[in-house]
Amino acid sequence: MDDEYFKKITITLILAVLIVLTFLLLKPILISIIVGIILAIILTPLYSKLKKIIKSENLASFLICLFLFILIVLPFWLFTPILINQSFKIYFAAKQTDFVTPLKTIFPSLFASDEFSSEIGSVIYSFVTNTANSFVNMLSQMILNFPTLFLQFLVVFFTLFFVLKDKEKIVEYIKSLLPFSKDVEKKLFESSKGITISVIYGQVLTGIVQGLIVGIGFFIFNIPNTLLLTLFACLAGIFPIIGTTIVWLPVLVYTFIGGNIFPAVGIGIFGFISTIIDNFVRPAFVSKRTDMHPLLILIGMVGGLFLFGILGFILGPLIIAYVLIIIEIYRRKGAVRIFTQSS
Repeated sequence: MDDEYFKKITITLILAVLIVLTFLLLKPILISIIVGIILAIILTPLYSKLKKIIKSENLASFLICLFLFILIVLPFWLFTPILINQSFKIYFAAKQTDFVTPLKTIFPSLFASDEFSSEIGSVIYSFVTNTANSFVNMLSQMILNFPTLFLQFLVVFFTLFFVLKDKEKIVEYIKSLLPFSKDVEKKLFESSKGITISVIYGQVLTGIVQGLIVGIGFFIFNIPNTLLLTLFACLAGIFPIIGTTIVWLPVLVYTFIGGNIFPAVGIGIFGFISTIIDNFVRPAFVSKRTDMHPLLILIGMVGGLFLFGILGFILGPLIIAYVLIIIEIYRRKGAVRIFTQSS
C-alpha cells in the first residue's frame, strides 16, 4: 500500500515538473500558438469550401497559409516605411502646431485664462508627440527584431496549417480530457464558438471596416498622413463605445479651422457613415450567435492590451468570455446572461 502511494506521489510530481517545463518551453511562443488557433477559427469556412474543390486537406491548408502569408508580409513590407515617415511628419508638425488658438476660437469662455490655455496646450502637445514617438519606436523595434518576428510568424503558420487540417481530431482529443457530460461538452463548444465569432467578427472586423471607411474619406479629401490616421481609426474602431469618432472628429475640426470647408464636410460624412455602419455590419457578422456585452469587451480589451500588447484586443475579451461560460456551466443557471445575450 505504501509502495502504491509512493508511486502515485512520484508520478504526480514528475507530471507537475513536466507540465511546468512545458509551459516554460512554450511561453515565448504561446501567443503565436493562440493567434494560429484564432486564425484557424476565422478561416475554417474558407478552408472547408477550398477542401471540397481541391479534395486535399494538406493542399487546402497550405494554400490558405500561403494566401495569409502574402496578405500579411506584403503590406508590412510596403507600408512600414510609409508609416514611419508619416509618424515623423506628425511628430515634427506637432512641435510647430499651435493647439491652443483653435480651441480658443471654438471655446472662448473656457480658454479665457492664459494659464489654463497653456496647461491644456502642453497636455495636447505631450500626448501627440509621445504617441507619434511611441509608434515610431514600435515600428523600429519590429524591423530590428525581424528574425524573432519571423520565427513567431513561422509558429503561427504551422499552428494554422495543422489546426485547419486536424481540427476534428483536436476537438475530439480536448473533449476526451474534459470532465463533463456529452450535453455539457456540446454546450461548452457551441458557446465558445459563438462567443469567439462574436468577438472576432462582430468587434474586431467590424471596427476595421469602420476604420477603413474613415480612411477612404481621408484619402479622397487629401488629408495628410492618411495611412497612419487610417491605422489609428481601425484600432479605435475595434474598441466598443469609443469608436472611430476619436480619430475623424479632431481631423474634421482641424481641417475646418484651416479654412478647408468642403474637405471638412466630406470627412464628416464619411465619419458619420463609419459610426452608423456598426448597425448594419455587426448583425451580418454575428447573426444568430451569442453576443457579448460591450462593457465586458471594453474591459477585456483594455486589460488584454496591458497584458498581451496589441493582441490583447482579441485575447482579453475571449479570456473573460470563456471564464463566464465555465461559470455558467458550473452554476447551471442563466446568471451569465447579464453579460451575454443571443442575437
